[in-house]
Parts: sequence; structure tokens; C-alpha cells
Amino acid sequence: MNAIAARLAWTLTALALWAAPAQASPKAELWPRWTAHDAAATTAIDHRAWDAWLARYLVRDADGVNRVGYGTVSADDRAVLDRYVAALAAERIGGYARPEQMAYWINLYNALTVQVVLARFPVASIMDIKISPGLFAAGPWGKKLVAVEGEMLSLDDIEHRILRPIWRDPRIHYVVNCASIGCPNLAPRAYTAARLEAMLDEAARDYVNHPRGAAIVEGKLVLSRIYDWYRDDFGTTDAAVIQHLAGYASGGLAAKLRSFKRISDYRYDWGLNVAR
Repeated sequence: MNAIAARLAWTLTALALWAAPAQASPKAELWPRWTAHDAAATTAIDHRAWDAWLARYLVRDADGVNRVGYGTVSADDRAVLDRYVAALAAERIGGYARPEQMAYWINLYNALTVQVVLARFPVASIMDIKISPGLFAAGPWGKKLVAVEGEMLSLDDIEHRILRPIWRDPRIHYVVNCASIGCPNLAPRAYTAARLEAMLDEAARDYVNHPRGAAIVEGKLVLSRIYDWYRDDFGTTDAAVIQHLAGYASGGLAAKLRSFKRISDYRYDWGLNVAR
């Protein structure tokens, strides 16, 4: 192999490895220490600061995508977000009931994601925020960002070692937001234990019935790549995934899904969910 061919082969290998984390499906691997909870606890965590922040900077675009006005966030409101994340991190989350914990982890994940983007804005995509450890790691998901109960956590830890393995609910994928157009929407209000089930269902319906979730393109069923990356969470076969979609689909989509037995393709838009 001559020098040019060798260099080309190395470059192609490097690019493939760099792209791999975006295409891989992280396994749900339980971190046992986070299973601690108090089923009898009735205390609620205060998420009003996140509610107010979202009300100020989250915009529902005409295309149905919720976008964040990253470029308009004031210094004071950056500090508000920082204080909210710090307040969540200071909680002894093991002392709460399960629904309160789930709402907590979802809100912490979403607030951390916005915080990460704000710290490096402007960027075209969260994939450009290459702070995860590892030479070819993409995005910020592997970076330890916050300490909870003395344990440093990354976004991957929250999603794949806490939320997914503890609750085993596919709707989790509809409520953790990765700051991308292709991702399910960032909710316009904080998740709380009191309205958790309703919000999980609302998020699922919102995404499934939007073209970036499921669409019929030239007679073929095309889905978000989320259903490919996390196939085991939605069903191990095409038929199982389609059955999951049918549980949330409405109108014309619901009727059309009955005629499909297989998924033809997947797609995803990593563009930043920035307000236009």
C-alpha cells in the first residue's frame, strides 16, 4: 500500500469511528445506587424556575418543532438556569418517591443540555460540541457534567444508566431532549410527578404524529432513527415498532399504519433546535 492509499485508509477509518457514537445504541445498563427511593415520600421538588425559563425562551415554530432562543438568553437568565441545575444537584434524590425521581431526572437532563449548548453557542449542531472523552467521541453526552449525591454524572449516565433501566418505559425517548431538530420536542413546561403520565403520553403523541417521527414517503414507512438506535426499547421487530406507533398515532397516520408490516427507512436531523 503506498503512502497516499495508507493515509486515505486511515482517514476513512477515523471518520467511521468518529461517526459511530451517533449511530450506536447505548445499552440500558443499570447503575444500582440510583435505585434507592422512598415509596412513602410525598415531598415535591420545586421546578418553577425551569417553568419560567422555558416560558421565556422556548418557541413553538410553525413546523411543529419547539426551538430555543439560545442567542437571546440574558446573562441574568443564564444565572437562573445555573442556579436551577445547582439546586437539583443538591437534592438527595434517593429520598423521593419514584414519580418524583423520574420527573427530576428528565428535567435535569434537559436543563443540562440547554446549559451545555448555551456555554458554546453559536454552534450548528450539538454534535459539534465535542467534549466527551475519547479521541473519536462525538457530542457532549459522555462528559461528566454534574455531581448528584457526590457522584459525577454525564447525560449518558442519566439516560442510559438511570432513566431507561429503572423505568423501562419507551416514552422516555420522547421526553429527553438532545437539542436537535430530529429529536422529540423540549417540553414547554417542567415535568412533575403530578402530571408525569399525562406529559409522557402527550410527548409520545406529539412526536409520533409529526413527520420527523413517522411519515409515509412515496408509499413507504419512514421513521426517526430513534426507532432504529433504540429498537429494543420499542420492539424487537418492525411489526412491534409499528404497533407501538399505532398506540399514539391519530388521524390519517393511524389509518395508514394498519397497512404496513415493515419499516423502509430511517432519518434524523442533527441541526440545532435554535429559534429562527
